[in-house]
Amino acid sequence: MKLILVLFQIVLLLPSLSFSIPSNYTSIFSFGDSYTDTGNLVTLYGGLATTTPNVWIAKPPYGMTFFGHPNGRASDGRLAIDFIAEALGLPLLPPYLAANQSFRRGTNFAVGGATALERAFFVDKGFKAIISFNVSLSVQLGWFDTLKPSLCSSPQDCKEYFSKALFVVGALGWNDYVVMLLAGKSVDEAASHVPEIIGKICAATEKLIGEGAKTVVVSGIAPLGCAAGNLVLMANQTGGELEPHTGCNKDLNRLSRYHNAQLRRAVARLAGGAGVRITYADFYSPIIDFVVSPEFDGGLRACCGGGGGRYNFDLAALCGMTGVSACTDPSAYVNWDGVHLTEAANRRIADGWLSGRYAYPPIRRTAD
Repeated sequence: MKLILVLFQIVLLLPSLSFSIPSNYTSIFSFGDSYTDTGNLVTLYGGLATTTPNVWIAKPPYGMTFFGHPNGRASDGRLAIDFIAEALGLPLLPPYLAANQSFRRGTNFAVGGATALERAFFVDKGFKAIISFNVSLSVQLGWFDTLKPSLCSSPQDCKEYFSKALFVVGALGWNDYVVMLLAGKSVDEAASHVPEIIGKICAATEKLIGEGAKTVVVSGIAPLGCAAGNLVLMANQTGGELEPHTGCNKDLNRLSRYHNAQLRRAVARLAGGAGVRITYADFYSPIIDFVVSPEFDGGLRACCGGGGGRYNFDLAALCGMTGVSACTDPSAYVNWDGVHLTEAANRRIADGWLSGRYAYPPIRRTAD
């Protein structure tokens, strides 16, 4: 047992495995929320992005590690989707809403704050949405439909074009549950909507396959109970019981595991048809591994924030606000701003999805 633990720690301490993979993919089309968004949310706010509350990602120190400035990503640097694009020899995905961009090699429809369920679901129940725009998964699929005529000229042409693309349906569901929980719903009440959310994700996957997609990566959600922001904001609502091995919120992580288990089963049941490959990307296990790894000695604390204390999170001192600074070494942290991940964590998640440690089957295997 001791030998196994030592070997596990050695694997985590190895240099990043991001690498270039010879592949036949000619483009990537990505859907999702802030874990995948490469600039759509900031574009939606336009010139108001730097002055509007909740769009702090448009301000320093976001982007500090790789880009040197904020560039629409909710991290200090690149996201998992960026590392996947680099490994496949493709350019970083331009956001769909960006002006003067070519999308021949792919684009990103993901938007920070996006939900799997329709916006009307939350509005009808009087829930306060995370953002003021309608950017649910169905809206993103509508953007995809709008884009198609500029990429291919006929249904058959489109099927041929999209058969050579990698499609990624990102970690949708996180925001759905957060909106419900922040509205005062219990974890069990939020969990009752898992089948609806899974249904939306699977329907989107089937639509993309119907459009000609031959390879689709479908991601589970991260552990809700390991995000510093959730640990602070939802402690009373959930009872605040912590997992002894991780320090994460027990009930919130139970919800994430339930969602992911149901999603993985549903994805496995999808009838993709001849030549179709669907990968389930595990977003939960890597973060659990990281928070107990000596490599990420920041633990559950947010690297960027002004809250201090155990989690360094405070709604009055969020990353990007005036006077709020980042830690000196983001690579030692899993958590960037209380919700999102550092570039270092994103890199390792992408490596696991590419190599197979956290993906079934690995993206590398589908790239042939």
